[in-house]
Amino acid sequence: MTKNDLRNDLRNVSPDALKSWLISKNEKPFRDKQIMHWLWKQPVTDFDEMTNLSKPLRNALKAEFDLSQLNLITTQNSSDGTLKSGFRLFDNEFVEGVLIPSKERVTACISTQVGCRMGCKFCATAGLGFHRNLSAGEIYLQVYKLNQLAIEHYKRKLSNVVIMGMGEPLDNYEAVKTALNFLTGADGLEMSPRRITLSTAGVPNKIKQMADDGLKINLSLSLHTANDNLRSKIMPINNKYTLQVLAESLQYYHSKTNNRISYEYVLLKNVNDQEIHARELAEFTKITPCKINLIEYNPVSGLGFEKSTEESTQKFMKFLESRNLIVKLRRSRGADVDAACGQLANKFRNK
Repeated sequence: MTKNDLRNDLRNVSPDALKSWLISKNEKPFRDKQIMHWLWKQPVTDFDEMTNLSKPLRNALKAEFDLSQLNLITTQNSSDGTLKSGFRLFDNEFVEGVLIPSKERVTACISTQVGCRMGCKFCATAGLGFHRNLSAGEIYLQVYKLNQLAIEHYKRKLSNVVIMGMGEPLDNYEAVKTALNFLTGADGLEMSPRRITLSTAGVPNKIKQMADDGLKINLSLSLHTANDNLRSKIMPINNKYTLQVLAESLQYYHSKTNNRISYEYVLLKNVNDQEIHARELAEFTKITPCKINLIEYNPVSGLGFEKSTEESTQKFMKFLESRNLIVKLRRSRGADVDAACGQLANKFRNK
């Protein structure tokens, strides 16, 4: 595969284009289903692994197409059971994936970009800058490989997927949508859309497009503060899309889908964890039915942020509960294995 060029990746070819190509080669119409099986249901890395295709057809595929690669190069096991994985891409770029086990489920957290252009001040991925978008195949293969790791390490398949790793998913919308279609479709892993959550820093036009496109997955907004001035300081995207604009897109999304919005709120010591911030959050979240996930910060060296004290965390949570809001506290996981988004990639980017 040519460096920095995914255009010839067969997983980026639409089903209709594949059919047309097969017709041009005088191949039987059913060959497209066989090829789709090898691309998504049982992903292969070499055309010769497509054993039910004739050798001439395999050679023709080799001559015109490439196959996206995703090589597992490192895993780190946390004392709490979290497994951090690092994947090397065809162009030597690097992305991360995380497996988070619990009694009831195994959740995979996957990436959609190499780096990120959002620039959130508390996020390790921001330090990488933006390199490129992942293809639909690269996004899909993360889930496929993490499912294999889940079976190997926990003796269970993946139950949930969170699109919350490196990158802003809605900044790579078409590839994410294509990957989701295969993750949930009969040609792929056949996961329930209700088991998949997309987390975004907030791209209003794409939130509306999710609703218009009928994506049935869960939507989670990385809010982190409901104060415009503060949000602009810690999340530069707010300079482009204010909370009012964001709220309008969320209301549109809810009106079209009737889905409850989830809010992710990382508690940062003496930044966004005081009662006034809880009041602002409670007021903002009135716009639609919702639930709030308060998240312990996983500290990143050199960024200058700390996780809130236990006292501040409990006060914040109790205030929201007193306003009859659904609130869950998510404890930090994998702190001993660089589990915060971008930490592992920062270590590997120059290797």
